[in-house]
Amino acid sequence: MAQRNPVRIPVRRLVIGCTTLVATGAVILALAPAPTSSAAERPSGAARPVLTFSSLDGPVTKAEIESFRSYALTLTPAPNNIRNQWAQGHSGEDTKAMGLVYEVSADRAVLDRMIVFCDAVLSERNDLAAKPVGQHVLWTGKVDPAWPNDVSAAPVGTGGEQGDPVGHLAYCAQLVLRTPALWQTKVPDHDPHGYGATYLDRAKRFVKEADTAVDRHILGRLLDVSKGDRQYFAADSPYKGGKPVPWNQQMMFDYAFQNLAVAHQLLGDDAKRVARYDRLVQASVDWFFAEARSYRDPAGKTAYDWVYAAQTRDKEDNNHGSLDCAGLYRAYLSGRYGITAQQLAPLANTFVDAMSTGSGHYAGRVDGTDGTGNSAPTSYVRSGWLLTAEFRPDAYDKLMKANFPKRTTTAADQFSRALMLKSRLNKPKG
Repeated sequence: MAQRNPVRIPVRRLVIGCTTLVATGAVILALAPAPTSSAAERPSGAARPVLTFSSLDGPVTKAEIESFRSYALTLTPAPNNIRNQWAQGHSGEDTKAMGLVYEVSADRAVLDRMIVFCDAVLSERNDLAAKPVGQHVLWTGKVDPAWPNDVSAAPVGTGGEQGDPVGHLAYCAQLVLRTPALWQTKVPDHDPHGYGATYLDRAKRFVKEADTAVDRHILGRLLDVSKGDRQYFAADSPYKGGKPVPWNQQMMFDYAFQNLAVAHQLLGDDAKRVARYDRLVQASVDWFFAEARSYRDPAGKTAYDWVYAAQTRDKEDNNHGSLDCAGLYRAYLSGRYGITAQQLAPLANTFVDAMSTGSGHYAGRVDGTDGTGNSAPTSYVRSGWLLTAEFRPDAYDKLMKANFPKRTTTAADQFSRALMLKSRLNKPKG
């Protein structure tokens, strides 16, 4: 597959006080006021609150945003990344959900809660946190700026989960940078960690610390990108050393690189970093589409069949395939990597025509077969697959009703991605 040139977002410079920043002309967010009330955080072990849709179709409503805001205010950040709490665990998914809902709503209370979570994940970084959360010597022989997910292992390994904490920091930062009206305002949390009093200061700190994790661990040791910017694990990594990074884990790294590219472009402070981060995401998505096999599905439409990682024979499963879809959709929404709706439509066809094999039965693998573990079938639509309904609007109602028969859920990833889907499918014409 031919390489595509990254699509660059037009920018314009804005001056606030003594600081000159860059903002994209079309996507500066409107500023919604934060409510003055606050809610107590959810006690440990308590049931997750319910999120409610006004309707499964039509535009996103004020009530839906209020439902998510109330939900977010009950959440408590995870105390560490053990068992991937900041990746596919609750805190990781909740943080991504806050970002998506802020993109849809510009609700400042949601952004403020995202900042609280990003403060927490940064404070828990191995080199910054005190024992027992931090100060662990990793497989590199150093106390690297990383978020280990199992400190009982010998050596303490790292993998694709390292992309998500960096991605959270960069995602939050670029959302702030897209909201110029906030830059000189103080964050209402009183800066408990000393990361910066104003929104602009906090965003800059998040970007700086995200770069540190990339420079000193992700690209400094964990990844080998010497083969045309494609992602392989370092030869001496105890986890999949020398092997291609699985697609779902590439999407975690891409989450970090993509948001850092946008953040630095908005800051206008480091064109070389922007170019490097964009090249890495471009190589990743190009590699995926080069490896995915196109075929005619049972409905006669083009679908994809692919494996868990390049150079393997393991069919991609429902669980990891959902993460693949979410990452590719995120890259598509950025407009930076030449991904088209026509390229993503076969992902929707894969799920709707090949994996939906009966009422309430969604196959465990992307080829429509079932297995066990991550390859076991589900009775619901994982949220990454749900996003693909944008490219199969004929299946939208069926997929939404399958997940939300009572218009409620306790899953932030499902709710936030459904709101993004509703927002995009109900954009004003023209």
